[in-house]
Amino acid sequence: MGGLDAPHPGATASRLGRTSPRGGEASTSSPHPGATASPLGRTSPRGGEASTAFVICGALGSEVKEIVDRRGWAVDIHGVPALLHLYPGRIVDELREKLRALRPRYDHLIVVYGDCGTTGRLEPVLDEFGASRVRGPHCYEMFAGEELFERVSNERPGTFFLTDWLVRNFGRAVIRGLGLDRHPELKEMLFGNYEALLYLRQVPNPRLAAKAEEIAVYLGLPLEINDVGLGQLESRLAELVEPSSAAAPA
Repeated sequence: MGGLDAPHPGATASRLGRTSPRGGEASTSSPHPGATASPLGRTSPRGGEASTAFVICGALGSEVKEIVDRRGWAVDIHGVPALLHLYPGRIVDELREKLRALRPRYDHLIVVYGDCGTTGRLEPVLDEFGASRVRGPHCYEMFAGEELFERVSNERPGTFFLTDWLVRNFGRAVIRGLGLDRHPELKEMLFGNYEALLYLRQVPNPRLAAKAEEIAVYLGLPLEINDVGLGQLESRLAELVEPSSAAAPA
């Protein structure tokens, strides 16, 4: 399986989404090694200081903010650049620095990341700062939900995943991020073992559907679009923010 967690142009497996057919992780993130975390702003609908902070992957920014606003959660949102997925080791370092800075200001810290190619290295950081993390290995599984993701993984392991964010940012995150614009010969090496493209769509949008078709042509893969909405992302966040009502989205 694959998505957006690719290490660098010389890697043998794509990390742009989930795990690649050759094994290993896939991802999408940071613009360049020197990128800094990008806060998404304060969002405390009840006014005053929030006691809870979300530290989120930038690829989930619009979805998480929509959930927070709609449910009226008194949380602050702090973002980390989505393109860090191109350098999974840096996700751990960036999150450690972010959590260290936020720990004195909040009672509860919630990290909205999966494992995302960090191979278990996030857990000690969470323990160090007393932070919680949303359930799931990565956003592809969160959006797809356990049942659909497991079925696709079992029946079609050579699937590359897209989300709304990745469709919008495919050019900079994948083509330029992995150096395929400069070294087109890498495309076969990174994507040659994939057999299908699955777009886990959050919001129906004809323009994004057309872009997904272009991506499918570029990769030479058949495209399937599955309207999953927010999948299980909202309910999993609710488990951490308001456990008593997690099963009943507002």
